[in-house]
Amino acid sequence: MANAASGMAVNDECKLKFLELKSKRTHRFIIFKIEEKLKQVVVEKLGGPSQSYEDFAASLPADECRYAVYDFDFVTEENCQKSRIFFLAWSPDNSRVRSKMIYASSKERFKRELDGIQVELQATDPTEMGLDVIRSRAN
Repeated sequence: MANAASGMAVNDECKLKFLELKSKRTHRFIIFKIEEKLKQVVVEKLGGPSQSYEDFAASLPADECRYAVYDFDFVTEENCQKSRIFFLAWSPDNSRVRSKMIYASSKERFKRELDGIQVELQATDPTEMGLDVIRSRAN
C-alpha cells in the first residue's frame, strides 16, 4: 500500500488550468487536491484574476494537505511590473500523517507536470506562507 502513494496520476484539467493561469492569466490561483480513491491529483478550486492573496490563503483547508499555485504580481525596486508563479506544498501540522506522506511523495512528479513554476514554498502553517514571505521570495 505504501508504494501506491507515489503513483498519483495528474488529471488533465490540472495541466489545462495551469496553462490558462500561466499564459492567459484567467486565474489568480489554483488549489489542487489528491483524490485518494481515484489515485490522482485534481483541481479543487480556481481563484479569479481579481481575487487577493488573502482569498487564496483562506481557500487552503486548516487541517488537510493541498498543492496550490499562485500568480503573484509585484513591482520591483526599479518600478517594473513583474509576476512570479509560486508552487505551494501545503501540509498543516494537524493533517493526517498518511495524507502528509502521500502529498510529500507525489509532489515532485506533480510539479514536473506544471511547466513554468518559478518559486516553490513548503508551508505547515499560515505564517510560513505570509505575504511578506511571498514578497521576499519573488525578487
